[in-house]
Amino acid sequence: MKATTIGPTFQKDAADRPDAAAAGVPWPSRVCYLVALATTFWAVASVLFPPSPFSLPLLPSVPVRHHPPRNKPPAALAGQAPAGQSNRTGTADPCAGRYIYVYEDLPPRFNDDIVRGCGALRPWMDMCPFMPNCGMGRPLGGDGAFPARGWYATDQFMLDVILRCRMRRYACLTRDPARAAAVFVPAYASLDGGRYLWNGTATRDALALDLVAWLSRRPEWRATGGRDHFLAAGRTAWDFLRKTDDDADWGTKLLRLPAVRNMTALVLEIDPWHQSATLAVPYPTYFHPAAAADVRAWQETARAAERRWLFAFAGAPRPRSKETVRAEIFQQCGASSRCGMFRCTNASDCESAAAPGAVMRLFGSSSFCLQPRGDTPTRRSTFDAVVAGCIPVFFHPDSAYTQYTAHLPPDPESWSVLIMHTDVKRRNVSIEETLGKIPPETVRAMREEVIRLIPRLVYADPRAKRVDFKDAFDIAVEAVLDRVAKRRRGDVVDDEGR
Repeated sequence: MKATTIGPTFQKDAADRPDAAAAGVPWPSRVCYLVALATTFWAVASVLFPPSPFSLPLLPSVPVRHHPPRNKPPAALAGQAPAGQSNRTGTADPCAGRYIYVYEDLPPRFNDDIVRGCGALRPWMDMCPFMPNCGMGRPLGGDGAFPARGWYATDQFMLDVILRCRMRRYACLTRDPARAAAVFVPAYASLDGGRYLWNGTATRDALALDLVAWLSRRPEWRATGGRDHFLAAGRTAWDFLRKTDDDADWGTKLLRLPAVRNMTALVLEIDPWHQSATLAVPYPTYFHPAAAADVRAWQETARAAERRWLFAFAGAPRPRSKETVRAEIFQQCGASSRCGMFRCTNASDCESAAAPGAVMRLFGSSSFCLQPRGDTPTRRSTFDAVVAGCIPVFFHPDSAYTQYTAHLPPDPESWSVLIMHTDVKRRNVSIEETLGKIPPETVRAMREEVIRLIPRLVYADPRAKRVDFKDAFDIAVEAVLDRVAKRRRGDVVDDEGR
């Protein structure tokens, strides 16, 4: 029996055969035989050695981020699930409804150029020392009054710079404006407004009008008329609400510009008549923790502090103001052995290099801290007091209760005391007697609530790579996103119906 040959036999091409010319039929080329041979080989191999479904080594699993890194171009968004929906991994987008688009191409005349002119921002002092460290100023740690880290000589009007730096590390930034729940305008409205307060109205308003003109040309603005836009304007709303073009009238008219009224401005004190355009956020304090551990450590320090004074006051008199009770406070505090006082001759004294340590030492050794109004109902001192674990005493509801509704508890009596200014001015109420009647166990409970509020009322170090606690910035952003969502739904957010 002949052996069976598996596969083709190799033959020469027709041109190579001696009888090629006689046969007259060309043989297939060698290429055809090679193809046939390879096909037969793989057919046999597939029968004898079936492939495994995992014949290649597995790659390590890589977690998928459901929001785009801020350094990726818009093209990187093409394969991602729309906001609010799950992607192909089945995991919900953690940034759904929280994406923020930032005008990174905003011309520097609206921010960086203002900082470069820091020496001329206030007529009576050089503001340049307050600009380093993302607007926190120089470190304070190591002078005896403050721990080694987390404390800075921060000016009360540096909110714009701090928030811009913090926004750069916001977890849900997007380069796609169509994906954004809100749009941030990184202009330094408060620094611009403050530097020209004593100039003519045309000078005061020039950059604000320029900003509105720049925004109005942008497609991101035209999509909603700016109703999803927000910016920091870290002064009181009163500084931006000038009614006339008379040079004797105070402030700029930023918040009276129709376009800006569509936006949300984060201010230190709201405009009570047009609340849809403003949102009150805490004044910056000296404390900027980088992590929750820093907050907890300071909270323990505040709990353990010896409170030698029943009540305390830090501030300057306002002899020409008829709306404050400071004269009565100075009189009552000066007559009491249970009151501590840091008296400034004028406002600039309270901003001196020695002031942070002196003020925080006083507040840290007092049970109650008096917070009368100044030029306006609110004060930075309120937040310095809370950070020190000192229970604030107000003389008007507008000093806090009607202002910082996103940041403060709805039950003010749990963390503060209200003594109406009208009662004090008529000398019907003794501050010392009123505070002295509060039971010690109630004082302890109120102080604990104040200490619990600290992380909600401070701005974390904007340079921190990962802030692991909810701070004043986080709460403000949540409030903005909630307001914008209501506007999109057509819900009423205030008397104007916006």
